[in-house]
Amino acid sequence: MKLVRLGPAGAEGPAVIAANGAGTEKTYDLSPLTSDITGEFLAGGGIAATRNALERGELEPLDPAGLRVGAPITRPSAVICVGMNYAAHAAESGALPPEVPIIFLKTPNTVAGPDDAAFIPRNSTKTDWEVELGVVIGRRASYLGSPADSAAHIAGYLVANDLSERAFQIEESGGQWSKGKCSPGFSPLGPWLVPADEVDPGSLRLRSWVNGEPRQDSSTADMVFPVDFLIHHLSQYLTLEPGDVVLTGTPQGVALSGKFPYLKAGDVVEVEIEGLGRQRQVFAQS
Repeated sequence: MKLVRLGPAGAEGPAVIAANGAGTEKTYDLSPLTSDITGEFLAGGGIAATRNALERGELEPLDPAGLRVGAPITRPSAVICVGMNYAAHAAESGALPPEVPIIFLKTPNTVAGPDDAAFIPRNSTKTDWEVELGVVIGRRASYLGSPADSAAHIAGYLVANDLSERAFQIEESGGQWSKGKCSPGFSPLGPWLVPADEVDPGSLRLRSWVNGEPRQDSSTADMVFPVDFLIHHLSQYLTLEPGDVVLTGTPQGVALSGKFPYLKAGDVVEVEIEGLGRQRQVFAQS
């Protein structure tokens, strides 16, 4: 099952993609259950209600042809990011793997649809890509007792591209990475939100391409800190609200490594995670 939001930016409608009795995937209108895919919907048992409605045949088919795909969760209250969470990426950045998670924030207005146009920020010289596993919170998480408690607070998983401007992030940061992370549209999410019980977050292939050329190809098995540890750790310092998104870090193969050029207008970036879908952004100058 895949939760999805379809329609113009700011006017998306909720839908669900699921296999019918013949095993063929179809899209169904989710508006009888909710006006949108929100944190409140997820916290209120929305995933279970969707499954029940599908089983009872209560949802009408929806033709998605020609409809824009939006981010599969409405604007979160927070986008929390983990840095250097793959050892090889830390190495290509000139750093050792961290002993504790490195955390930074992206503003909610960075969230965009998976195939929306993307923009090189004004005065940027080092715009970069980062394929990442995103975790969507389904239940408030604060001071969790152990990593084993994390699963009950996760609604599902999605693909994210943690777009970054490295000069802003590192050279002009003043010591805080968020300057290079918060340009509008710098967090494309989706295409889908896949329920947590249908995903093994510890064994997913992540890949990215620029203009059709491979860049990243790794597995979430290479994370320094796994998802359950991260959610528990974060809950000791902040309260995660339903609908919030946690981006869990990127593997090696970004432009920061020095092996590839940074992005320019006209470039096409694609990112994909096994079972969670694929994104495609065409870049223009802001």
